[in-house]
Amino acid sequence: MVVVLAFIANILVALAKTAAAAVTGSASLVAEASHSWADAGNEVFLLVADKRSARSSDDEHPLGYGREAYVWSLLAAVGVFTVGAVISVMHGVQELFDPEPASNFGIAYAVLGVSAVLEGASLVQSLVQVRRGASKYQRDPVDYVVNGSDATLRGVVAEDSAAIAGLVIAFVGIFLHQVTGDPAYDSIGSILIGLLLAGVAIILINQNRRYLVGLNPPERFRVGAGRQLLSVPEISRVTYLHLEFVGPGRVFLVAAVDLTGDLPEEQVAVRIRRIEKEIEKDELIQQAVLTLSVSDEPSLVF
Repeated sequence: MVVVLAFIANILVALAKTAAAAVTGSASLVAEASHSWADAGNEVFLLVADKRSARSSDDEHPLGYGREAYVWSLLAAVGVFTVGAVISVMHGVQELFDPEPASNFGIAYAVLGVSAVLEGASLVQSLVQVRRGASKYQRDPVDYVVNGSDATLRGVVAEDSAAIAGLVIAFVGIFLHQVTGDPAYDSIGSILIGLLLAGVAIILINQNRRYLVGLNPPERFRVGAGRQLLSVPEISRVTYLHLEFVGPGRVFLVAAVDLTGDLPEEQVAVRIRRIEKEIEKDELIQQAVLTLSVSDEPSLVF
């Protein structure tokens, strides 16, 4: 829902900024229009990410399709860099050396104001979802966005935040241009907007890369998972524990455990399968695989 609202807002804002850029000739507005069109295109990638990553596991993908979210979010981040950042910087540099006079500043300010309202509404919606998620997992909201496993939400928050910052930069550049009569301020505003987008894109690309290559959950999650295993009456100790994100809010768990009692091999296998199914009832666990510990292996402490 957050992605859909962001997409609608970006389309409306992009149309308004494009029209205003054509009327005023402002370099900063051209950069902002490019930014909004890039964001609108990126929302398509994020919508695909949401849909494809939610598919259930099958024989070919026993751990599900959760990592698709990081693939499509990575493509969206690359889009921010190549479309928004490059065009904004190139246009700003061009205008810096070959400036064109701007006019109709009132139209520019009006469009920036309307854009701020629309972008701000989209940001508020995404921040509401951030607070819910951070509260659910007992994490700091900033940490939840920057380092959390929800790539789609991170992309939306980053884009909306960059959009608000870009509007501020554009306003300052246009205002200084109007007051001083020097179009260089407008051109510099365009360049700064491009650099802002490049920085956001690099952060998003790096975060999606980390999840694609395999990332362990935070240590407190590992401790919680270990304690959950030890809370099972039939498990006396844990000697190995591996956790890895396989999608937004989904973890693959592998553990070596020592079971109580001394049952025959067949009965032990049945008990392990049953415990695995119990663990997988947790909404965070995509799949659990348990094996037996070797007697001389040290126990893990949680």
